[in-house]
Amino acid sequence: MSEEKQRTESKKERKAQMEKAAAKLGWLQRQLKEEKIPVLITFDGLDAAGKGLQINRLIQALDPRGFDVYTGDRDGEEERMHPFLWRFATKTPANGRITIFDTSWYRHVQQDYFDGMTKEKDLDEAFTDILAFEKYLVDNGVLLIKFFLTIPEKEQKKRFDKLEQSEETAWRVTEADRARNREYKKYKKINEEMISRTSWIGAPWHTVDSTKKDAAALAIMNTVNRCMEQALEEKKRVKEPGIYEGPLPPDRYKKGILVKTDLSKTLEQKEYREKLDKLQKKAEKLHSELYRLRIPVVLCFEGWDAAGKGGAIKRLTSHLDPRGYQVCPTASPDNTEKAHDYLWRFWTRFPKDGHIAIFDRTWYGRVMVERIEGFCTEDDWRRAYDEINAMEAHLVHSGAVILKFWIHIDKDEQERRFNDRMKNPEKQWKITDEDWRNREKWDQYEEAVNEMLERTSTEKAPWIVVEGNSKYYARIKVLKTVVDALEEKIKEVEKAKKKHG
Repeated sequence: MSEEKQRTESKKERKAQMEKAAAKLGWLQRQLKEEKIPVLITFDGLDAAGKGLQINRLIQALDPRGFDVYTGDRDGEEERMHPFLWRFATKTPANGRITIFDTSWYRHVQQDYFDGMTKEKDLDEAFTDILAFEKYLVDNGVLLIKFFLTIPEKEQKKRFDKLEQSEETAWRVTEADRARNREYKKYKKINEEMISRTSWIGAPWHTVDSTKKDAAALAIMNTVNRCMEQALEEKKRVKEPGIYEGPLPPDRYKKGILVKTDLSKTLEQKEYREKLDKLQKKAEKLHSELYRLRIPVVLCFEGWDAAGKGGAIKRLTSHLDPRGYQVCPTASPDNTEKAHDYLWRFWTRFPKDGHIAIFDRTWYGRVMVERIEGFCTEDDWRRAYDEINAMEAHLVHSGAVILKFWIHIDKDEQERRFNDRMKNPEKQWKITDEDWRNREKWDQYEEAVNEMLERTSTEKAPWIVVEGNSKYYARIKVLKTVVDALEEKIKEVEKAKKKHG
């Protein structure tokens, strides 16, 4: 057989293989939708390796109503004003849908690191954040498939030259692209380290040589098909409950942090008014400084029903510029929110740099109400402590201030406030049958809160237990804690700015 005929036969065979793989991919997409399995596919790799081309080849086999494609290689103004993972966390797929990223979060430890935008001192932190984010996605049911496309140095240069020959495509080659080609070996080493550090059992890297575009397209499609088949098989298996820790002392969380809280602390009205006025004026001034220095702030309010969260938030925000903060009340998730991982709805409301987000109830619902009421599995809520700590750590690494308040009252004080609300027509809307039912599970909730406080209070995202039997005392403690933390953060940022010019 002549060489030309061999090439023709080989081309026909590959075409037949592609058609077969494409048909299978379309079928698997429908199965994943039926099983409500979300899929996230990332395409990273060397410049000019053909990520866009390969994504286009892949999606031709998919129902266009079931996927979304995003690019992560450039930051708009909105992206620059949020933590790096925000742009990806807010676009994770809903159950049964597919999200594809042309360049993912790995840009942060790849291109940005090579270009000097990510500093070496921040590299370990970035890898930690990325791995925690991926583990969270996989543990919460997302099928994560990661591709890294490679081409040889000479082939990369050849493709750059070809792109630059046409006015229509020359813009796609930047000086940064050329610089990475000139230092191909150095950049390759960075990528090899990245792959070595971030290929793990839940989301291994799939490296594809994309010199031959058709062969690469077939390899990618076959890999996606294989991963999807494995996900469907895994869904059928009955999972054994995870083992997280050994036997605990019987009263470890029953007699925890809350029992040590001195609820007799109080404040007279005159002193309250004086301190309130002084602190609110300070907060107003600090809010302007936050905006000037582009410092994001996340304030979390949890506590017993009728503990006074709303009153504390009202006094905290009374002197703030309404354009610079948002109060985010958290109710039961709606259908859209239920179709995503449980942290998704909070990622969508995290503040821009220089802004404040105040959460009235938070992601800690997973380890309290969802745990107690059986809205999630034991595996889910036990795993959530580490997932939440990792998410908050990423916010802190991105420059945010995080303060978490648990407003504590005793059971008698709660009952008194419930009865006051029942008697007051203007406050009756605040009390529900569910509030009374929750009182019956007070001991269960107290144990869950003690465990939450112990396992998720960190140096950079601490829990502050607020003695709440006296509303005056509680409001002042919240305000003073916020003011002190903001003053400290502003000094820290100002000092850093002076040091680095």
